[in-house]
Amino acid sequence: MRALTLRLLCVGFVGLAAVSPAGRPGAHGAAGAVRAETRCGWFSNPTPANASLHDRDDEWIVGVQGGHQAEGDWPEFGPKQWVETNVHYGYGCACLTVEVDRASGKVLRIKSARARPLSACRRDKALKRWGFK
Repeated sequence: MRALTLRLLCVGFVGLAAVSPAGRPGAHGAAGAVRAETRCGWFSNPTPANASLHDRDDEWIVGVQGGHQAEGDWPEFGPKQWVETNVHYGYGCACLTVEVDRASGKVLRIKSARARPLSACRRDKALKRWGFK
C-alpha cells in the first residue's frame, strides 16, 4: 500500500509539472527559458513612467506609471533623435535587446538600448501602421 501511495504521489508531481507554465520550455518563469532578442522600432514615452516599444510585430509595454516597469535602462536620445509631444515627453527610434513575456506583451528586462536616427524608423514600412512621424 505504501509503495502504491508513493507511486501515485510521484505521478501526481510529474503531471503537475507537465501542466505548470514554468514547466514548459519558453514559458515565462521557466528557468533559463527567456531569451534576449533585439527589437527595433518607435520608443514612446508619452508621460512620466509610461513607455512602449512599437516594432514590426507588436507594441511592447516597457513601463506603466504605478505598475509594471522593465528592469534596465531606457535608450538615451539626442535632441535630433527625439520628437517632443508633451513638454519633454515624446518618441524616438531605438533598438533594444530585451527579454519579453509574449503572452502579456511586456518587456521584462532591457539588456541594452541604443537610439537610432528618426529616419531609420520613418523608412521602415512595417512601422508606418503605428502613426509616428
